Amino acid sequence: MSNIIDLSLSELVSNIKNKKLSSHDVTSEYVKRSKKSKNLNTYIEETFEAALKKAKEFDSKPDLNKKLPGIPMAIKDLFCTKNVKTTASSKILNNFIPTYESTVTQNLWNDGAILLGKLNCDEFAMGSSNETSYFGNVISPIDKDLVPGGSSGGSASALAAKLTPATIGTDTGGSIRQPASFTGTVGLKPTYGSCSRYGIVAFASSLDQAGPMTRNVNDAALLLEVMSSFDNKDSTSVDFKRPMYSKDLSKDIKGKKIGIPKEYRVDGMSEEIEKLWEDGKNYLKDCGAEIIDVSLPHTKFALPTYYIVAPAEASSNLARYDGVKYGFRTEGNNLIDMYEKTRSAGFGDEVKRRIMIGTYVLSSGYYDAYYLKAQKVRRLIKNDFNNIFQKVDAILTPSTPSSAFKIGDKSNDPVSMYLNDIFTVPVNLAGLPGISIPAGLDKKGYPLGLQIIGKSFDEQNILNIAYSMEDKINFKFNLKEWWMND
Repeated sequence: MSNIIDLSLSELVSNIKNKKLSSHDVTSEYVKRSKKSKNLNTYIEETFEAALKKAKEFDSKPDLNKKLPGIPMAIKDLFCTKNVKTTASSKILNNFIPTYESTVTQNLWNDGAILLGKLNCDEFAMGSSNETSYFGNVISPIDKDLVPGGSSGGSASALAAKLTPATIGTDTGGSIRQPASFTGTVGLKPTYGSCSRYGIVAFASSLDQAGPMTRNVNDAALLLEVMSSFDNKDSTSVDFKRPMYSKDLSKDIKGKKIGIPKEYRVDGMSEEIEKLWEDGKNYLKDCGAEIIDVSLPHTKFALPTYYIVAPAEASSNLARYDGVKYGFRTEGNNLIDMYEKTRSAGFGDEVKRRIMIGTYVLSSGYYDAYYLKAQKVRRLIKNDFNNIFQKVDAILTPSTPSSAFKIGDKSNDPVSMYLNDIFTVPVNLAGLPGISIPAGLDKKGYPLGLQIIGKSFDEQNILNIAYSMEDKINFKFNLKEWWMND
């Protein structure tokens, strides 16, 4: 048998169900490896001892009908976990211990998964590099000088470094797909309303969506199967018949029509990304799919629209962090002074920047000029996709405009940082599903990803397309374990 940490999520499930491995065998291996990987700064909260105890409990009374029987898993620290500290990587929540569980994580535990710990991310999920966290930036296992992407950077880094067999992240403007692309892993952002938002620390409520991050497409299908559910506690949750995503996975995509949007050929796009995209089209043709050129004319407005809508919602959502009911507090001379000092000391620079932008676009005199106009453009972007999906089954684009950049390269240039999301934000604005799969390497040997975008609630289709492409691409990356401590 292969080394335990080299087995995929699906392989681990199979081995536990066939009694070739125990939950304790698997959990102890991941705990050992995580303890030796502190240099990556992936964990905010470790629950290793509790995980080992739960693994033993599972083994004493194994329920092998569960979809994740005794599988250990670390998760992004944006999901509230009952009696386990949840910080959203912010100072203002550094002492917050929820008394309730998010629906998505509860679904994982109900199906047998075991919590390994909480993973670092950009503060309140605001960032594209995992450099805005109060707990310090996460390091990419690809290279010590590289960012792992964001905001689910801790999740991507831990997954790529094999500190967890799979993980979950959240995606507001690309926060699952971009780090997946940067680390050579698979990241799926489901349709808005597919996975409950209950118990997830909110950034932008009309955009946030939880999704799986895994080593391959089959694992992503399995994890989505567990995560996705209708939830009365979330008013945006959609009640629809959810497929058995992993069971129904197929490589047969013959006759599928795949759109190539001309607007995604942005100025200054590197030859490497162009070649990657061209290779992707050829892989699809080899699988029997038909390539069709399409147009999404309002794509060019997606980024400015997103950076009006998202901060506006953030400004509203983050108003609850005032130092009164929970979280960090700084004493002041009076209530207003306490509010001001608490929020000033409790939030990082990027969060403050977005709150100020959001407050500005929602303010009297500017609401119509900015926020209302952005919502109208958002509708046009959604309509573009609706029109295209009458002609094609899915859309293929690059996941990111480049491979991972160096730590500190963009931290003093917010606009340059925001441009990282240029290929991902339209999907969130339209509420559509999108998946990033590793598809090649750049000249420096860093991973690059391709994105497949689908119709609303058509995750099965994009999973099938990704599954067939994955087989053709046969992505390999030789990871040198430079970060490991004995």
